[in-house]
Amino acid sequence: MTTAVSNLKRLPHTADIADILSIVDRDGGVILEGLLSPDQVARFNADVDSALSALAPGGTHTDELVQEFHGANTKRLTNLVSRSRVFREEIINHDLVHRLCDEIFLEESGTYWMTTAQAIEIGPGNRAQMLHRDLENWFPFVGMGPAGPEITLNFLIALTDFTEENGATRVIPGSNHWPDFEDRGTPEQTVPAVMKAGDALFFSGKTAHGGGANRTTNEYRRAVSFAFNPGYLVGEEAYPFLVDRDVVTTLPPRVQRILGFRSQYPKGSPGLWMVDYRELADHLAL
Repeated sequence: MTTAVSNLKRLPHTADIADILSIVDRDGGVILEGLLSPDQVARFNADVDSALSALAPGGTHTDELVQEFHGANTKRLTNLVSRSRVFREEIINHDLVHRLCDEIFLEESGTYWMTTAQAIEIGPGNRAQMLHRDLENWFPFVGMGPAGPEITLNFLIALTDFTEENGATRVIPGSNHWPDFEDRGTPEQTVPAVMKAGDALFFSGKTAHGGGANRTTNEYRRAVSFAFNPGYLVGEEAYPFLVDRDVVTTLPPRVQRILGFRSQYPKGSPGLWMVDYRELADHLAL
């Protein structure tokens, strides 16, 4: 384990793909400025405002550790594909999102899909989230350490300004290269992902991070987090059971695929998520 010695690097979202990936490979993450426009941020927030207002803070899981992970004064709104036209038509169909996933996943995995998407709102007084790596959902990859494949990529887009005081996500740059992934580091090694609304933290599932403590009395730090897996792994949210078929028919094929409404074709496989060895989209008449 080594101590983080630098802040997160920042690039405009129009930067060259190779430059973005070079920083992520080195540091484990990068801030992409202006991924969403102010108009997109405003329209997405409008899509989820009422549902978030009606949602009680805190986790509903019976496990106390998971409840602590979710945050006592944190709201997590799921099934965003159904709830937000902006999310399903503009955000997860963003060309940069797919170009980055293509570059990282296609050579080794051959395909990918979205594992989860949540609007996350950290309220005043919420304690810092425990540090973790997103790949821990698929435990065998923890033991592989940095030599293992990239099995999850996360886009965390600020929907309000992120400050160190209101709970900006904390990251340990370089922790994606630590030899022991059961070592999650310490809060002292983290740096805050300070961002303007519309900026995105794009980071590897190998990188240690956690939501920051909201030390304000009246600010709510809101973000949308959505992550991707190779097509050979099962994701967190079962979108084919959540999203109405009429909505699915309005989406482009690449979005249908990342939501699980088309078959997956990992490298070396004739196909997964199929019907009678046929493409799922044909069975669904998409």
